[in-house]
Amino acid sequence: MSRLIGRLLFSRSRVRPARLRRAVRDRVVVVTGASHGVGRQTARQLADAGATVLVLARSAHLLDELVEQIRAHGGRADAYPVDLADFTAVREVAERILAEHGPVDVLVNNAGKSIRRSVELSGRRFHDFRRLTDVNYLGPLRLTLELLPAMRAARRGRIVSVSTFAARMPPFPRWGGYQASKAAFDVWLRALAPEVAGDGVRVVPVYLGLVDTRMSAPLLAAGRVPALDVRDAAQTVCAAVCTRRHSLGPWWCLPAELGAGVVSRPLRAVLAWWYRRGRDTPAAVRAARAAADRPRPESLPAQAERRPPPGRVPVARPDRSEQP
Repeated sequence: MSRLIGRLLFSRSRVRPARLRRAVRDRVVVVTGASHGVGRQTARQLADAGATVLVLARSAHLLDELVEQIRAHGGRADAYPVDLADFTAVREVAERILAEHGPVDVLVNNAGKSIRRSVELSGRRFHDFRRLTDVNYLGPLRLTLELLPAMRAARRGRIVSVSTFAARMPPFPRWGGYQASKAAFDVWLRALAPEVAGDGVRVVPVYLGLVDTRMSAPLLAAGRVPALDVRDAAQTVCAAVCTRRHSLGPWWCLPAELGAGVVSRPLRAVLAWWYRRGRDTPAAVRAARAAADRPRPESLPAQAERRPPPGRVPVARPDRSEQP
């Protein structure tokens, strides 16, 4: 029943197999976050349609398994293990892709990280916010910047961003870090779209609802929550590769986005009530306790404690850590 309600709430866009084949046959498609869930299923469907699929994720052995499965069914795929939070590694893997395959035709930014935790449990977990920002925003931004010039030079390309409907909704309690990081990349991509449209590059955000994956397992385990099946979600992502629309998402996304501004005051009261009625997941509580058990550093490192002499203005030094 919850899956049926998920389909009604979060809808799904379908694409005819023949149309998908016309769009991706003999094309180079990059899919990030391909070791699990939506990314893995999307890579399979694109490979079945004739694309050369380049799969990216941290888990090399899972990528190798996926590549073997695709090749066993007659498809073409290559694995590029990378951690999107390692910006130097992202640059290097992008250089390898361009050297081995030439300009990318479709970039599917699917990799993501989700954390649902109240601020009460977040005081000693600042590194989680940094990880969210790196994986959901700065990592895919860096990869896009590395692959985009070749797309523009080739006068063709498509950037598909697998986002969440929450990026277009009012902020939800406990979801602040996740929503902020996803919304940041979404806003940047939507600002990018008109800049590259004249070069034949199209940007299509996909605002998925809750999907039954490993990432959402703690939330789904907490109660009967409507969710999409992975195959339905992957179908929507594949539809974004072909669609002429500017974005794909639940049917109610735009009305809810517009209505939130009209009823902002009562909505804030509802969200406060919802927060009081809810609770953090057991995984969030365990993570907070683990952080609390670690000793807090008594002082900052010596370099961080340095202060300029009185009367001198500190000079910002360029960060050369990622320069060749």
